[in-house]
Amino acid sequence: MKKLINDVNDVVKDSLLGVEAAHSDLVHVDLDNKVVYRLDAPIVDKVGIVSGGGSGHEPMHGGFVGLGMLDAACAGEVFTSPVPDQMYAATKMVDGGRGVLHIVKNYTGDVMNFDMAAEMAAADGIEVKSVVVDDDVAVQDSLYTAGRRGVGLTVLLEKIAGAAAEEGKDLDYIVDLCQRVIANGRSMGMALSGCTVPAAGKPSFELAENEIEVGIGIHGEPGRERRAIATAAETAEMLVRPILDDLDYRGSEVLAFVNGMGSTPLIELYIMYAEVAKILQAEGIRVVRNLVGEYITSLDMAGCSVTLLKVDDEMVHLWDAPVVTAGLRWGK
Repeated sequence: MKKLINDVNDVVKDSLLGVEAAHSDLVHVDLDNKVVYRLDAPIVDKVGIVSGGGSGHEPMHGGFVGLGMLDAACAGEVFTSPVPDQMYAATKMVDGGRGVLHIVKNYTGDVMNFDMAAEMAAADGIEVKSVVVDDDVAVQDSLYTAGRRGVGLTVLLEKIAGAAAEEGKDLDYIVDLCQRVIANGRSMGMALSGCTVPAAGKPSFELAENEIEVGIGIHGEPGRERRAIATAAETAEMLVRPILDDLDYRGSEVLAFVNGMGSTPLIELYIMYAEVAKILQAEGIRVVRNLVGEYITSLDMAGCSVTLLKVDDEMVHLWDAPVVTAGLRWGK
């Protein structure tokens, strides 16, 4: 294992120190609770938006804290859910008097711990509502979940919900909006390699030189099948077809998101995007917005995922709204 770290036990803490040092104009980091806060939180008369999960998926979630996106992000240990006390501290800190939304990826630990934190906050008189992202079409159940995993759609949801909160929408409105996004988004991923968790010191799974893993998750877990390595065009078919089979996108306008898993060069991601765009055009699906890059990763895994979100005018408006975070920035 070769890693740019000091000690395997301090990876998350040291990373958060770096986040604050690099982005002190945007965020404050509570090292005791391992929470990244928007610098101006809490914002009076605004719904607070909190997300989080295991570390190792950077820039998600801490890189999405700032204007137009998250108010706080809780960082668990690598691929390990944050604990309820972290989530509770974040919820209290960002409460501006109009309630707090928890955006939760569908992993058993995340769901359970966010539920506990919401109960703790409710005892303090804070209104908390949660939405659970479950967009991965690869598997129904996994080592980490009951039901589908939450993956790439989480990034899009955090942006859209954050913009709605920035515009002053109330908690119920934002929850309904989130449910609409979740109902209309699907994802599928693949890997050219496993990833190495620092504490483990070895790859999560091994692939031969001529193999790829299709249907992987974001915690280094293997996918639903192993195949011979293929061209970008063939790989795009492997990812897009299951998405289109799961949800009817015909005649729709979509936001198309091609995401790198941590060690995939941008040149390859653009090759993949071109192939995804060809498939969608042939199916009569119009791409009105796109995102290409590494936004929800799995440490040093090589590979990519595709997320398609069927959008309406409101979602496009909120996607285009200004955002100022370390990991996503435009419009201001």
